[in-house]
Amino acid sequence: MLKNKVLERAIHGVFLILGLLTVGSVLLITVYLIISGLPAIIEIGPIDFLFGRKWASTAAEPSYGILPFILTSIYGTAGAVLIGVPIGFLTAVYLAKAADSRVKRIMMEAVSLLAGIPSVVYGLVGMLVLVPGVKNIFGIPDGAGLFSAIIVLSVMILPSVIKVSMTSLEAVPKEYEDASLALGATPTETYFRVSVPAAKSGIAAAVVLGVGRAIGEAMAVMMVAGNAPNMPGLFESVRFLTTAVASEMSYSSGLQQQALFSIALVLFLFIMLINAALNFFLKKERE
Repeated sequence: MLKNKVLERAIHGVFLILGLLTVGSVLLITVYLIISGLPAIIEIGPIDFLFGRKWASTAAEPSYGILPFILTSIYGTAGAVLIGVPIGFLTAVYLAKAADSRVKRIMMEAVSLLAGIPSVVYGLVGMLVLVPGVKNIFGIPDGAGLFSAIIVLSVMILPSVIKVSMTSLEAVPKEYEDASLALGATPTETYFRVSVPAAKSGIAAAVVLGVGRAIGEAMAVMMVAGNAPNMPGLFESVRFLTTAVASEMSYSSGLQQQALFSIALVLFLFIMLINAALNFFLKKERE
């Protein structure tokens, strides 16, 4: 008996330490980004930095305006979510509730394979196949731009949306669906009016994961978006917040390097605000 208590306390202590390490890692990253990023924002000026339309960090008279990066990240993420989330959600409903076991197994293997493909491979395929295709279809000088980035990101978020949504839908008690069917509802009505509302918190978490994947992607986006610091246009060559950091960090120094840390801080705050807003709405809806 005493041995079991000691073992339980030891396991409890291990879990507590691991939890504190996780929280400590987040706090450490937060503090480091604030310390590294704030000096450049203060020196450049918050208004000039956040709302400036020109980024020319290597010019004789450098400019550090990141509004094009902010808007590009917002538009790109929103476009990817608008395309990828409905496809992923409907696929998850089908696989969790309507597909037979053989189809489900084959499609889940495909989804798992999609999740395991490295970002650089998405970018390479996009650069060699998607970008020329967009150029030929729309008759534009260059297919590398915001539109191509949105298509690549919408494909990249599918595995996260499908897997997490499926897990949530499969966790809905079968009694809920049986009661709905017994009252005369069709299977489709039951899926969308009973199962989906019961799993909405998990589906919302899937959307957050998708948004996080889309807004945090760098390599694939860099290869298909053109990586030019322009104001966003659907077929314009653009640069995201992530690609702005990745493309210049290797040779940056001084104020330029500090400005890149400031961009990372802005990106970090974006993700925190998205998570906080979603948690607020979910909590309000439960109440």
